[in-house]
Amino acid sequence: MLAAEFEPAEPGRRRFPRAPVSLHVGMDNSGLDRALCKVIDLSVHGCRIQTYSELERGSTIWLMFAGLPPCVADVRWSANFIAGCEFRKLLSQRSFDHLMKLDAMAR
Repeated sequence: MLAAEFEPAEPGRRRFPRAPVSLHVGMDNSGLDRALCKVIDLSVHGCRIQTYSELERGSTIWLMFAGLPPCVADVRWSANFIAGCEFRKLLSQRSFDHLMKLDAMAR
């Protein structure tokens, strides 16, 4: 088995700034598996999630954020129950602000 270490990307390399969060959300893996996961960082472009089962790179998932319609995302990388996901449709600023408020209320 191969192991890899991930380092945070340099600030200038990201297309959109990311915010650390701790949001528990529902996840549907192409209709095959429904589970909970935890979003640990978020941008309007995508998120990083912690899962209870490994996700396959290239798979499609649906994230069910409270108060928003399901958000379709593609898994860009996955290792050790952590995955980086890119939203198929950017979050609106209003949706992003809503999720940041939910995170702040939960802390």
